[in-house]
Amino acid sequence: MTFLPAEPNTGIRFRRVDLEGKPEIEARAEFVSATNRSTSLSKGHAKIHTVEHVLAAFAGARIDNAIIELDSNEPPIADGSAREYVKMIKAAGIVAQNELREVFTVETPISYENDETTISVLPHKGLKISCTSADKKGRYTQFFSIEVTPETWERELAHARTFCFFEEIEYLIKNGLIKGGTLENAVVIRDDAILTTEPLRYAEEFVRHKILDIIGDFSLVGAPINAHIIAVRPGHAANCEVARLINMQMRKPTEAAQSFAPPPSPPTPKTEVEAGAAIKDGDVLDTIRLMKILPHRYPFLMVDKITKIDGNKITGVKNITVNEPYFQGHFPNHPIMPGVLQLEAIAQVAGVLMLKQAENFGKLAYFMAAESVKWRKPVRPGDVLIIEVELTKSRGKIGKAKGTCLVDGEAVSEAEVTFMLIDR
Repeated sequence: MTFLPAEPNTGIRFRRVDLEGKPEIEARAEFVSATNRSTSLSKGHAKIHTVEHVLAAFAGARIDNAIIELDSNEPPIADGSAREYVKMIKAAGIVAQNELREVFTVETPISYENDETTISVLPHKGLKISCTSADKKGRYTQFFSIEVTPETWERELAHARTFCFFEEIEYLIKNGLIKGGTLENAVVIRDDAILTTEPLRYAEEFVRHKILDIIGDFSLVGAPINAHIIAVRPGHAANCEVARLINMQMRKPTEAAQSFAPPPSPPTPKTEVEAGAAIKDGDVLDTIRLMKILPHRYPFLMVDKITKIDGNKITGVKNITVNEPYFQGHFPNHPIMPGVLQLEAIAQVAGVLMLKQAENFGKLAYFMAAESVKWRKPVRPGDVLIIEVELTKSRGKIGKAKGTCLVDGEAVSEAEVTFMLIDR
């Protein structure tokens, strides 16, 4: 097995170098094919078994992008923990990448129950896991709770070895599930005795290994998560099912945006899109060029000009004249620019910045959400609205930005906006 670096937004992928074409399998819940004693992934004719310990090593170290090359259908078991994989990662080193890291925060509690297994996922600022482990007879019941960080992962969890009960061994051998199993890479529990080649590494080694499995299986969500996971007698099948439920919650904002968004405009000729979208740092974009990037038109184009583009920051200008159509009703004899249109101006300027990336040429930016919105002063005819936006997060099709509208150097409104890119 070899760990290789990968470009931003690659995710974690397994590559079978022993198969023709070197097929890859993304470490995502949709590719889970089996969960009997371990987690297996498959895509086409390629399969990988027992991926959870390797995935836990990457998730615990907060590594989002890597290629795992294998010349077999299973990673080397090592000592049954993630310790050797952690050593490989530390020896190679970790490099920060330019893309911002998008962490999904669970907003609504998720509950799963099947037979004697229950898993709850609750909102939390970080990643916390509380787990109770026991066999069907209630033997060796253990509980452990931990805030998972790279430091606590390596110190408190990574060394916990896999284990099984003695009476399970015959079944596992007959079904080919422990072909490489020995006391060198697993702990065996027989009645009140613990069979191992070395003393237990933790007093609660069994439940800590269950937490290790949870971290590996839940990484199949495809993004780091903030949540408090409370698990009683978890297993790979339950872990992977809850990962799918989290995926469903992640998709809800996207589905809502698609449900409430207007129908896309007719396809724009490729040459026009490319001519307008090929923007770079230092460019100044007039209205004509802006209309080749943004789909908005009168009376809903809320930016007249882009005056500055610098990395993740952009500045736009909107000249507020008395001829704006909304002044007829907002308000008669006391014209004020609606605050929501200032919010729209922030979203449009943020969309230009997101569309600056070459891979986003020709896409549309749909406004999804706004947070921390504040309107500080009224904006009236004759004012020049300066819109300053900084892209704070970008992951795949979702972007997040912080924007401020100013008049005469004074902030009149501000907000954090979230938007989604879709094809025209």
